[in-house]
Amino acid sequence: MTNLKQQVGIKAAEFVKDGMIVGLGTGSTAYYFVQEIGRRIQEEGLNITGVTTSSGTTAQARELGIPLKSIDEVDYVDVTVDGADEVDPSFNGIKGGGGALLMEKVVASNSKDCIWIVDESKLVDCLGSFKLPVEVVQYGAQNLFRKFQTKGYNPSFRMKDGEIFVTDQVNYIIDLDLKKIQDAEKLADELDRTVGVVEHGLFIGLISKVIVGRPEGPEIIEK
Repeated sequence: MTNLKQQVGIKAAEFVKDGMIVGLGTGSTAYYFVQEIGRRIQEEGLNITGVTTSSGTTAQARELGIPLKSIDEVDYVDVTVDGADEVDPSFNGIKGGGGALLMEKVVASNSKDCIWIVDESKLVDCLGSFKLPVEVVQYGAQNLFRKFQTKGYNPSFRMKDGEIFVTDQVNYIIDLDLKKIQDAEKLADELDRTVGVVEHGLFIGLISKVIVGRPEGPEIIEK
């Protein structure tokens, strides 16, 4: 069986050229993109600088010999390639299943171009089947949780090994089980204005193209 994640990761690496500053995404699909960039550096002499979106991607990139800078050391990122948990027809999406949504959004919002790589199962007509991650500060997190409960957002704390999951920025994640998000922009605005919310997994208006893994080969969909 074709590995669709590997297929789109390799395809996305074709958009990376010498001299670029490249945002390196996080997750099981972005992993293959980072691997391919590492291979091109070693075998083809590709000359790029990577900006990572998580501690996990940082470790992977260093192991592959990819030169790195932090987001604060660059004025912009030429292109960022990352996975997504859901993508709708308007190129809005949900990210954060891997817990790196804050760093992912910081890098994406400082990028000239953003490409998402997904398999076809991630394409949806309406966002919300995948739980929406909301990264929150630890102080007052239980109060926020209760507010989300009152609003009917079906919140749950992200857990790992029996403990509340802690992000790279030492925050918690509250996952909202919304089923269907009728107005993603309105919800994003509401969460942006909620005190204690650091960031949320609604990525709106950031993406230029999506590369979809299909059994017959990758499909590039442009906005």
